[in-house]
Amino acid sequence: MNNTPFIEKHLALGAKMAEFAGYNMPISYSGINDEHFAVRNNAGVFDVSHMGEFILKGNKALDLIQRITTNDASKLKNGHAQYSCFTNDNGGIVDDLLVYCLEENNTYMLVVNAANIEKDWNWVVDHNTENVELENISNKTCLLAIQGPNACKILEPLTSTNLQNLKYYTFEKGNFAGVENVIISATGYTGAGGIEIYFEDKDENASKIWDAIFDAGKVAGIKPCGLGARDTLRLEMGYCLYGNDIDDTTSPLEAGLGWITKLKKTIPFTAIEKMIHLKESGITKKLIGFEMKERGIPRHDYEIVDANGSNIGKVTSGTQAPSLNKAIGLGYVSIENAATDSEIFIKIRDKNVKAVVVKIPFE
Repeated sequence: MNNTPFIEKHLALGAKMAEFAGYNMPISYSGINDEHFAVRNNAGVFDVSHMGEFILKGNKALDLIQRITTNDASKLKNGHAQYSCFTNDNGGIVDDLLVYCLEENNTYMLVVNAANIEKDWNWVVDHNTENVELENISNKTCLLAIQGPNACKILEPLTSTNLQNLKYYTFEKGNFAGVENVIISATGYTGAGGIEIYFEDKDENASKIWDAIFDAGKVAGIKPCGLGARDTLRLEMGYCLYGNDIDDTTSPLEAGLGWITKLKKTIPFTAIEKMIHLKESGITKKLIGFEMKERGIPRHDYEIVDANGSNIGKVTSGTQAPSLNKAIGLGYVSIENAATDSEIFIKIRDKNVKAVVVKIPFE
């Protein structure tokens, strides 16, 4: 099992550790709910250095990205990032990812999910027919997500970058806590604001930056957070988790990701013809958000049924939402049952528990 460069910090803080995507990762420190509210109301720090990062460089780099991602990366300017996904030959999602434009029409960084690093790298390599320069920098890149409404204010003393004016899905490269060439990005997976920072794991950079963040945030009460709170935070926003809500068998259109699926790109992406056909013929299932109307917590793979007890789908993610004080979930249902306010039932211990389809993000 792999460790991130912050393993000693996690252990010293008494984190509950568990294996995730081949890494020994902190699940919680002070408790999932406590960390969840720290991010929603103040600021928290997540070690997400297990994520994967690939550099694509050269005058054909953009062409390659256009051929393997569904969004239109030609719209990206220097210092801008974009949410996208890879689709396989059948239109399923190989992975969802972020595309960073480091140098327009020349150098890009792809940020992929930890569990898919090898699969994604092979996917990019296999489609690199024009000798784009590729580098997998995953093993030498640290990534911290400092999230929450007060995160930027707390971190201001550590950088000359104007964090408060950094627009959503933009980034700058600069000095952070005395470390040069840090990518400071206004992205995140919590819906609570804040930044993510990428930097090379060398010369004690990891320890230096971690300590600087917690020194700067000590008075304000910044907290370390684990993957447990990361999951409840993302679910409240209705953000997909690869392997749960999206995978190789689900299409972007079924997953509600039509907004990142550009069917009129100059350079078509993998399976674009299948996407066009699917859009024209209509999808038969759809990822929906739902909230429980009776007592019970939905869990991954629980069956979803209609009023007659007939199967209409399955739960992909579910939890008791700390900020909302109610049980919520995501799941795929037949298109006839996907309309907002539709009554559905979650099969929990052989009992059909009432729920209702709602808009996301959850409220």
